[in-house]
This record gives sequence, C-alpha cells and structure tokens, in this order.
Amino acid sequence: MQTVTLIIDKRRELSVKYKKLLENQSSCVLISKNLISAMKTIQDKEPDLIIISDSIDSDLSDYCRKIRALTYNMRPIIVAMSKSAELDDRIKVLESGADDFISEPVNSDEFVMRIKAHLRREFESNLDTKKMLPNKNYSLRALKRIVTTKRPWACLYITVENFKNYSETYTRLASDKLLQTYTAIITSTLNGNDYLGSLAENEFLIITDLLKAEKIANFLTFAFDTVIQKFYSPQDLKRGYMIMQGDERAGRRSDFMHTTIGIVTNEFKKYTDPQELLNSLGTIHSLANLPAKSNYLMERAKLSAHDAVKEKTPNKKIAVVEQDDAMILLLSTILGMQGYEVETFRHFDMKGNPPALIILDAGDAREKSGLELCRKIKKSPKFKDTKLIITSVFHDKELVLDTGADLYLPKPFEIASLVKWVEVFMKEFNS
Repeated sequence: MQTVTLIIDKRRELSVKYKKLLENQSSCVLISKNLISAMKTIQDKEPDLIIISDSIDSDLSDYCRKIRALTYNMRPIIVAMSKSAELDDRIKVLESGADDFISEPVNSDEFVMRIKAHLRREFESNLDTKKMLPNKNYSLRALKRIVTTKRPWACLYITVENFKNYSETYTRLASDKLLQTYTAIITSTLNGNDYLGSLAENEFLIITDLLKAEKIANFLTFAFDTVIQKFYSPQDLKRGYMIMQGDERAGRRSDFMHTTIGIVTNEFKKYTDPQELLNSLGTIHSLANLPAKSNYLMERAKLSAHDAVKEKTPNKKIAVVEQDDAMILLLSTILGMQGYEVETFRHFDMKGNPPALIILDAGDAREKSGLELCRKIKKSPKFKDTKLIITSVFHDKELVLDTGADLYLPKPFEIASLVKWVEVFMKEFNS
C-alpha cells in the first residue's frame, strides 16, 4: 500500500518542491492550503504523516493542537516546519502534539530521510509480529483509501478455516509455523503494487489489480491444499480428521483446515464506505466457505429476480435416539426448556425432515447398533449438514468418530456439558 503524506502549506513553490522530493511509487503526497480542505483529505485518506508549515494564517502550535484533536482516532505523525530556529518555538510546537520540528531552510536529503524514518517507524509500529504483516488497523486504513479511488481494484478476504481447532490440538508453535508458511505463499503471488495485510490471526486481506484477483485465489486454494498435508501427524492423515484434546473439547471430531477466499471488486459496484466493502467481503466469503474443502468465490454482476433470496428460518429441531426411558424424559425436558423442538425415537425414521442435531445412543457394547445407524445417516445426502452427537457406554473414542459423528460423549455425562455442545452445534448449523 502506498503511504500517504499530507502537506499543509500556503506557499505554492515550496509545497510543490516538498511534494516532488517525497513522491514516488510507494508514497503518495497531497497538498492542502488551509484547514478546511486539509480535514476533508484527512477524513478521506487517513494520511500516515502530516507536514504543517508556519505559512498558515494561524499560530503553528495552535494548528498542531487542532490537527491532533481532530485526528485522535487515527494518530498520524505530525511534522511541523518553521522558519524559526528558536528553542522556545520548538518546545511549544512539540508540546502541542507535533512529533518533529524542522527548521527552514532544510537540506533536501536530510528532509527526505527524516520523513522516511518517520514513515518507517509508523509502518513497523502497525505490524502483526507473528506474520510480519500490517495489522487490522492498517488494513482498514488501506480499505478506506481504495474506496475513494476510481482505478479498478479487487479485494480478497482470505481465512484459514478450523484454525483454532488445529492450534488447540497441535499447539501454538505448530499453528504459528502454518501461518508463516501461508503468509510466504501469499506473498509470492504479489508484487510491489499489491497490498497484503492482516485482519485477524487467521485472516488476510489482499488489495490487488482487478485482472489478477481470480488467478491469485485459484493458486492459493491449490497451494494451501497441497502444503497443508505436511502439518498433520501420520495418524490423523490416515484417519482423515483431527480428534480434539483437552477438558473442553475432548472427544470432538474436527475436519482438517482449508482456506476460503471471498473476492469483491469495484467493477460492478462503486463503494463509498469501507464498512460497506467489509460487509460485501464477509457475505461473499460466507458463500464461498465449504465444509471441508478450500474454495473461492468472486462477486459477479447481479441478476434481477424478485424474491430470489429469502431469509433463512433457524432450524431448532433436535432428534434424540435413545432406548432408556429415563434418559429420553430427561433430555427432552432439559432441551425443551432451552427452547429447542425435541423429538424422541427408539428407532430413528430417516424419511422425515432432517433435524439440525441428532443425539444418538451407540447401543450396548456388544451390538453397537447406533454406530451403524450413524454411518447410514452420514452417508445420506439429506443429512449432510446435520450435526451428530454419539453417547456411548463403551469408551472407544476413535471407533465412534470414525462413523462420522461430530462429537463422542461417553456415558455417564454431565447434562451441563451436553447442553453446551448442543448450543455450539445449533449455532454452527444455522450460521
């Protein structure tokens, strides 16, 4: 991303001279001659650095104080320039909020290097130290700048799905290494004109040329699925999924990680607000996300269709498949009190409408009839999104999860633990 420097100076010749000294491929320099025009530029571009000259029709220290007050939420670097070299003037201006004071006339080389040093420090202070990328605040600033430009652009919102599950299973050290590897892969696809930043620990933002966006996304989905195999143990690769560990998540089956990419451009829609752009990125990204496969989706021109999209009604249905009458009564009562629509079965009927969640007893230790039913349910396309909890008197976690169950819950279990997992899975199903 280009850095943005704002020069507030009434003098035409000197302001143009400073602009020519500072402007290059990686630095955009803007000039304002008064506070009113300067504030509009500050709101639109959120400059990294502001140079204020004492040529303005106001006391320089007072001007610095006003700029600092008006930019408290973005905290740009303020460099004051004055014909005065008096110590009292320097101290007064620096106390008023300026980060540096330069006396004129100034050596051109020194001027350029001092501004570059400030910009370098500003960039480094906004780095995500784990991935060594600009952090969320810097990325949001980049989005704000592109919505006001007319040149064609594309934004890619990239996430690593199931990252938290992987981190808890394989430790923080392994997950950090994964992020650094993926960062290197993404960086290899970009050039100096592209922007790569971080939005969260497992979320990336790319701003690039419109024509390159889909090629980048296509390569990243392929590269991620290729390299991710090296980050799992042979046992998990053979099994085809992760088994969560620890007190909170023990016994939960988790799919492997995959990457999801949503792409938004200004080809069909002109954005004026960065939040609107973020909302569009989030919507496209959600549509692109597949359960266990890397994928990307690019925004296309809208097709007109009346009532084509309808609001999704939450599915609150839970099926309890259990042989014990006391357990049936207990579960139906407790879950009903939580606001869920509970239906109980001794023999599950797969002909009806699929519930959001099935709580299934695995059967006795000899027959294990519930495990076969679980396999049958998971193979049915109608139940592909339904979450499944298996409760079991025999304690073989891997045997249970190999059937495709989302969670293994050994009997006897705490009702509070079951209610917590029901809430988690119902949110996942309806999200």
